[in-house]
Amino acid sequence: MIDRRQHLQHLAALATASALPVAAVAADDDKDKDKDSTYDEDSIVKAATDFFGQTTEGLAKVIEKAFKEQGRPNAYIKGEEAGAAITVGLRYGNGDLVMKGGGAAKVYWAGPSIGFDLGANASKVFTLVYHLPRASAIYQRFPGVDGSLYYIGGACINYQRLNGITLAPIRLGVGLRAGASVGYLHYRREKSINPF
Repeated sequence: MIDRRQHLQHLAALATASALPVAAVAADDDKDKDKDSTYDEDSIVKAATDFFGQTTEGLAKVIEKAFKEQGRPNAYIKGEEAGAAITVGLRYGNGDLVMKGGGAAKVYWAGPSIGFDLGANASKVFTLVYHLPRASAIYQRFPGVDGSLYYIGGACINYQRLNGITLAPIRLGVGLRAGASVGYLHYRREKSINPF
């Protein structure tokens, strides 16, 4: 009877010990899969620098901030946009979505805003995209997150979120536009002058 109880205890101990390495291997596999399906910070800095044609301390800091707050993106959009506002504003843009897993798509966006906002600007936009399950999931309206605008040394970033997907547009541009506003951007498959 005692031998049987000891034998069961030994079996339980062995089962527990053998399960630990399996759990560790599974966790390592998840990390490797995450690394395979997302971009690291150095790759994003290089892609953004190549796209903007320059690197600035502000751009590097904005990307570093996004990685600290959001983690590793699984896609990005390289594009251009223009906008203007006198209290009510409009923004139009277009670009190319590139996914780490190999997906790609052409994207057009437009959206209204309202607030204490005045001026006009044209800019290149490099948007980090988080948790995008497939390229077609980009085609929807993404509201801006209140209080998410950060401006560092000529580069600015803000966040847009919907259904677990986060977009982080980084803008470097020309023009003068100052103030604060709320709004959304509607990402589409085709170009449209309708901002709604």
